[in-house]
Amino acid sequence: MMRTFTRQLSSYLCRRNHGIAPARRFSSFNGRDELSLEEEAERKIGWLFKLIFAGTATIVGYQIFPYMGDNLMQQTVSLLQVKDPLFKRMGASRLSQFAIDDERRMKIVEMGGAQELLNMLGTATDDRTRKEALKALVALSHSDEVVRALHLTGAISVIRSTPDSFEDDAIMVHKCSLLKRFQDMKYDAS
Repeated sequence: MMRTFTRQLSSYLCRRNHGIAPARRFSSFNGRDELSLEEEAERKIGWLFKLIFAGTATIVGYQIFPYMGDNLMQQTVSLLQVKDPLFKRMGASRLSQFAIDDERRMKIVEMGGAQELLNMLGTATDDRTRKEALKALVALSHSDEVVRALHLTGAISVIRSTPDSFEDDAIMVHKCSLLKRFQDMKYDAS
């Protein structure tokens, strides 16, 4: 019984294959065309994935890179306006890192960073906050225009009124450096 079933099944399958073969013979479609279609589809899908990746990278870049320029400096100046001394120190530290050339130093002054640093220095209650404010002011004072702007905002009196620290010598070093810079520029009468 099994043999008859197998024989009928094989004759059915063979008949079926023979029925498809003549249709293929009359068709203009062959195996090479099928391979080239598959390769073309893979190539198009590859380009689709590349375009999706490039689009995603462009969108992500557009969202991230605006924070790298003036916007980041403005956010850093805004950190100086917060009441928490930790954020003020972080803002002052970032400003001292941004102050690498005269153009950026002046940009910081124009955004109000120098005035905020002086306010921070005047209201600081701990040595670490005073140290970061003075360090940022020293970084800004490498430009003559910034020294003039600091003089006009009354920086000399604020720097002189900053209490000396017995624990951190850097405060005294930065304070003396700033006052000497004002003397070199002939803004300090004493």
